[in-house]
Amino acid sequence: MPETPAKAYRKHQSFVEIRQKRPHADARTRLEKLLREGTELDPIVKLACEEALGIKKAPASHEPFTLHANVQEELSRLTDDELPRYLRYRFRYETYPDRKLLDNFPPCIQIEPTSACNFRCVFCYQTDAEFVSKKNGHMGSMSLDLFKRVIDQCVGNIEAVTLASRGEPTAAPKFKEMLAYAAGKFLALKVNTNASLLDEAKCHALLSADVSTLVFSADSAVESEYPKLRVGGDLKKVLKNVRMFADIKRKHYPKSRMITRVSGVSVPGSSGLDEMEKFWGEYVDQVAFVNYNPWEDAYHAAPTGVTAPCSDLWRRMFVWWDGRVNPCDVDFKSTLLVGTTDKTLTNLWRSPVYEKLREDHLAKKRASHSPCVGCAVV
Repeated sequence: MPETPAKAYRKHQSFVEIRQKRPHADARTRLEKLLREGTELDPIVKLACEEALGIKKAPASHEPFTLHANVQEELSRLTDDELPRYLRYRFRYETYPDRKLLDNFPPCIQIEPTSACNFRCVFCYQTDAEFVSKKNGHMGSMSLDLFKRVIDQCVGNIEAVTLASRGEPTAAPKFKEMLAYAAGKFLALKVNTNASLLDEAKCHALLSADVSTLVFSADSAVESEYPKLRVGGDLKKVLKNVRMFADIKRKHYPKSRMITRVSGVSVPGSSGLDEMEKFWGEYVDQVAFVNYNPWEDAYHAAPTGVTAPCSDLWRRMFVWWDGRVNPCDVDFKSTLLVGTTDKTLTNLWRSPVYEKLREDHLAKKRASHSPCVGCAVV
């Protein structure tokens, strides 16, 4: 172990900063109304309102449920009828990992339409030659049938569904069909994309599916610097595609509730947020940076010395393109595999393998697992 442990990486609320185009309305009055007028409120929804409003304190040594700026922006786009569903999801997403609570489904699930990507970003595991080699079995795209089976289990049980993981989702052959099947089923449907493969058909598919948040991943506003970080990328092409999306959204979907965000990884060579906002702000609702975490090679990293448990073990689950299910994407080669979609999502989330991993993290034994020993996520 190193003498000085690496700084722990807080994945939850990992924004360095996020700037929003429009001021959001204070959601407190809506929560007060929900408490006042709601009958037979779900206990989780009631508790979410009470903690957010300061009526009830969080358990000792735990953080209270808070309406962060990005959460208030999401709330502002929902109807009053949708508010309880959203609060139930968001309370579980934010507080369960801190309080080490579990129920039958993860608060969030990330589904991988494809593991392939057309970029080789310097901070990404797509730079790993073993991972991207087709002969090693990591590369592929999810079938529409498998996608539907996973989505069907999520409906009514998991509100936060993200179509993204190790690859570029828009490169999946069935991407538009996947969006169409997921349309209207979730209040927190999210897609991350490098925007390089967008065309008009994919733009319409995204907007028709009522995607809640669309994240364009970009770290620079400087043409000469962009391809040094997003290797294989072309800033002019990406800007053209983001502008095209914004035009289609404005002209054809004026009532769209989608939040669009340009989000970069804060690494040496990335632009400053002022520069990013000036360059991208005209075309999106939000501009943000997230802290860098060395995702690209935790397998060979020196032990971090971090002993606190990884919060994602209580927050999210990953379903790869081939049906393998993993507890995190830092482990992009699936050494921590918990099973496959031959089992139900509930059985996987509460499986003995998953529970043992959580127990070891709680017992400060994360160093007994790879890549946990070289990972600083808490």
